[in-house]
Amino acid sequence: MFDPALLGHTAQRQRLLDRAAAGKLGRTLLFTGPDGIGKRRVALELAMRELCFRRTACGSCGGCLAFKSDPLPVELPNLLRIAPEGKAGLIRIGAIRGDDVVEGGVISWAALAPPPACHRLVLIEDAHRLHGPSANILLKVLEEPPPFTRFILVTHRPEAMLQTIRSRAERIPFAPLAPEEAWSIAEKAGWEAKDHGRWTALSEGTLRFLDEGDYARAVAQVAAWIALAKGAAFREAAAPLLPEKDAVLGQGEQLRQALELLLRILSEVARVRAGAPAALAGWEADLRALAASGLAVKPVADLTFEALRHLARNPQADLLLREVALALRPVA
Repeated sequence: MFDPALLGHTAQRQRLLDRAAAGKLGRTLLFTGPDGIGKRRVALELAMRELCFRRTACGSCGGCLAFKSDPLPVELPNLLRIAPEGKAGLIRIGAIRGDDVVEGGVISWAALAPPPACHRLVLIEDAHRLHGPSANILLKVLEEPPPFTRFILVTHRPEAMLQTIRSRAERIPFAPLAPEEAWSIAEKAGWEAKDHGRWTALSEGTLRFLDEGDYARAVAQVAAWIALAKGAAFREAAAPLLPEKDAVLGQGEQLRQALELLLRILSEVARVRAGAPAALAGWEADLRALAASGLAVKPVADLTFEALRHLARNPQADLLLREVALALRPVA
């Protein structure tokens, strides 16, 4: 019935399965929810079920194995994947209308006849990264999608998408994984019991930190923000917060991750001040110390939200982080 390799979201997957079996699944779906919780994998399961010899997404037949290759192909018999590219991390017009991904782009591919008893499924990953012209071209396709073609747009930032695209899609919300589900996946990926508390708390029901390098960077960034909030000099503490030039993610997305971690820390400080226990395991003592300090949580949070809103303008990372770090200094 379900792909045995995919854990979590059982109720949502069952609803999608029931609606697909009844022919009531929409032509354009918008999968939303936190980053790294498996939305893309659920979309792939829908496509895999149609090619599965048993029609169950068994994960082991010839039809399913096409979806198990690593890396996953951009094009499969009934699936076309569109994802951001380059340092800017944008989905450009060539992917939608040109030959950047497949000949003729999404428009031509979607109009082809699907395999027998299948739909053609176009999966647009990180749909909030659609560049202006590409979003407008896609909008025209979504207004009258080709027959037997289904579009699934996946994003953790639906507010950054064109409202006209959102209005033409049926939103399918996904909640974070249960902590035990996320940790079960982490254990299969090689994480050890000694990492359980901090990994689970930092991940918040997502799989963003399955990669050890990503996890180590997040831990270093939490430590950096705490040090700055305690009064450390920017030049001594801020190195983990600065974007890495050779990283796959562009500067804006790296800054976003660092700033979102700061918001998590500020939220934890507010929790402790309200008498609740800190949920960010591994940093309880630091959070209690910050809660007892003169840290002004709301002004710093407001400044951080403002910085997040302006990331698209490609601000100078050093200056932006210095401004936030200065606001973090405790009030005497």
